[in-house]
Amino acid sequence: MKQLDKHVYGPWALVTGASSGIGEEFARQAAANGINVVLLARREERLKEIAAALTARYDVQARVVAVDLGRDGILDPVTEATDDLDIGLVVSNAGAGNPGPFISLPRERLREIVQLNVITHLDLAHHFGQRLAKRGRGGIVLVSAVAAAGGLPYMANDSATKAYPLNLGEALHVELRQAGVHVTVLVPVLVNTPVVARIGLDKLGLPAELISTEQAVDEALTSLLANQVSTLTRTDMTAAFEDMKGAVVEMIQARLAAAQPAH
Repeated sequence: MKQLDKHVYGPWALVTGASSGIGEEFARQAAANGINVVLLARREERLKEIAAALTARYDVQARVVAVDLGRDGILDPVTEATDDLDIGLVVSNAGAGNPGPFISLPRERLREIVQLNVITHLDLAHHFGQRLAKRGRGGIVLVSAVAAAGGLPYMANDSATKAYPLNLGEALHVELRQAGVHVTVLVPVLVNTPVVARIGLDKLGLPAELISTEQAVDEALTSLLANQVSTLTRTDMTAAFEDMKGAVVEMIQARLAAAQPAH
């Protein structure tokens, strides 16, 4: 586990999507470094459980903000809940995927994915980027995906929206560096999370190995501390994407075919 300087990245960290997977692990590693945590996600009871566990184990404070990041207007409750805190680390991790033929998916669901995978990153990076720049130190981690490397059939909207935090983070890495703020993008390939399991990517036998959330977060914090722009170079990202693209498309096509009613 990486050692975080509480003066730089504390005394508070904010983590979205903190109720499971990568977000929960980011919160745990921040707390293990003695940094207080603000936990954001929809499931309030689950967040309260995590907050209680972190408080008991690491003797830190934890604040729960139950909010649906797939809906518009999330910045108001987030701001209200954090204006009194000195936040040094922001992890914008929440994201989702909705595989299927683009024109067959409900438009409102597609817009929810855009809200979650694009607008939420924009709002949080803008608001807390201003605060961190004024503070003169701190860090932002944006979580993207290897699908950001290209258009992925049957995950067209998902891959398009995952490109946003990647490009945003690459640009802010340069813009905020002069203010003393580190910005890095976590580009996970295959991580053992509920989302990956739900889509079925963990059972495809892809060339990339499934890694733990602990390893993914460790890679992100390693890049953050070294002030590297991302956990994967564009070259490696493209190679990983091409390695898995065909198998992912075939898997989704097979699922769609199996779901068709028998004639």
